[in-house]
Amino acid sequence: MKAFGLGALAGLAVAMPVGPVAVLLLQEALVRGRRTAVAAAAGIATVDLLYAVAAVLVGSQLAAALGRHERAVHVVAAVVLAVVGLWGLAAWWRTRTQPPVPALLGAQRTTYLRFVALTLVNPLTALVFATVAVGAVARLGSPGGWAAVAFVVGAGLASLAWQLVLALGGSAAGSRMGERARAWVTPVGSLVVVALAGLVLAG
Repeated sequence: MKAFGLGALAGLAVAMPVGPVAVLLLQEALVRGRRTAVAAAAGIATVDLLYAVAAVLVGSQLAAALGRHERAVHVVAAVVLAVVGLWGLAAWWRTRTQPPVPALLGAQRTTYLRFVALTLVNPLTALVFATVAVGAVARLGSPGGWAAVAFVVGAGLASLAWQLVLALGGSAAGSRMGERARAWVTPVGSLVVVALAGLVLAG
């Protein structure tokens, strides 16, 4: 139970701060609705689960490697976020006068894979998770067997629970928004991501 609890705390510590991926998740929830947002939430939580596995297996080495190149990580993260935000703005501009397109068959799977990729290519996620999770793993000593499994499961479930809060809350808010307000969600969300890229680079 201690390992599960520490894993859950590590997962929440990484998931709860509102970063660029959370902004994109809320954007998805407001515009696309509940099912697509839940798929996005599952994609983010999947990557957090993978990082929890990495923290148990090679956490200290990963944290040390990322720490030595922290400035480079911030620069890469800023570039990735700027590209994602500008891409979103460009896509919105091309389709701004077109009517909304109904969700296609398999849209949830596509969204899941897209958010797995978005979370993976954001190196800040790895840096934060390595820092937080390694500290939690250190409190367990050298976790092995069921303790390691409990830590990973706790981190993954906690991350998924928080992402689902954002997804379901965002989709509920989106269902109450008018069409005009919903039309501005994508450009505003993309601008926020670009702004966050600038803050990451400045930091």
